Amino acid sequence: MCPLPLAYSICLSLCTLVLLCHGARPLFAQQRPLQTQEPAILAPGNVSLQFGFDFFQEAKYPLSGLRGDLTSLGVIGIYAGLGEIVEFQMQGSVYDFLSINKRSATPLDLTLNTAGTATSDFGDLSLSTKILLAAEKKHFPALAFRPTVQLPNASAAKGLGLDSTQFYGTLLAGKHFGKLNAFANAGLGILGNPVEAGVQNDVVVYGLGGIYPVSPALSLASEVYGRWSTRQSGTPLGTESQSQFRLGVQIHGLGFRWDIAGVAGLADNSPNSGISFGVTKEFRAFRIGGKKN
Repeated sequence: MCPLPLAYSICLSLCTLVLLCHGARPLFAQQRPLQTQEPAILAPGNVSLQFGFDFFQEAKYPLSGLRGDLTSLGVIGIYAGLGEIVEFQMQGSVYDFLSINKRSATPLDLTLNTAGTATSDFGDLSLSTKILLAAEKKHFPALAFRPTVQLPNASAAKGLGLDSTQFYGTLLAGKHFGKLNAFANAGLGILGNPVEAGVQNDVVVYGLGGIYPVSPALSLASEVYGRWSTRQSGTPLGTESQSQFRLGVQIHGLGFRWDIAGVAGLADNSPNSGISFGVTKEFRAFRIGGKKN
């Protein structure tokens, strides 16, 4: 079950920070708690460090046949502005723990490293480069392209990984409508078949999100994002369609941006529900081309 008292405590703490730190809003990359990417690039030499915690109820792992409540500790994101139009990104989780509620048959002979009721491992690491193609103008949105490689850090033998490298190429668009910052993603993913060598599954990836500042210290954030398998039948295990809805807040205070969001699964192979909590710190880390700023 979701730790509701903990969630309420977190919400209360964040609301208290709003009251204490109202009016002090630094500039941050607008990522957490959303997964949909906006096309804006971090300023050259700026680094954004993000650290979070996720809890999902009824997470599904079709390849291993496992289902249960997933806790991800140390959900990290490192973003660095490398120039006027280029940003490097690294995302992953330090520790994933699955409390197993159900086991189903699987075509793989997996010897799970588990006591029978739980399993754990590192999360997969994703490396991305965001390239700004066009800046936002009065009547036209900003555009960017984001290629991503997802590395197979999580092990199939522990039930939490696919042991195959995935590739995504995504077009990002964003436009401001008054205070509302709206952005959308669309692209393709090439997912390796973890069961049959030499076979892949092509998926369509998508996202639609927005951030609306209610005050200098508080913003609402929401999105729908996921992937859609192009196969009508015979979809390789672990590459099925997935989709989520997120609704949360960003709170600026004490030099950080805090965030919390509720998550609802929209596809059969998505977690039923969940909660995400994190903190972001952006700072100038280096200079580009020896220029003083």
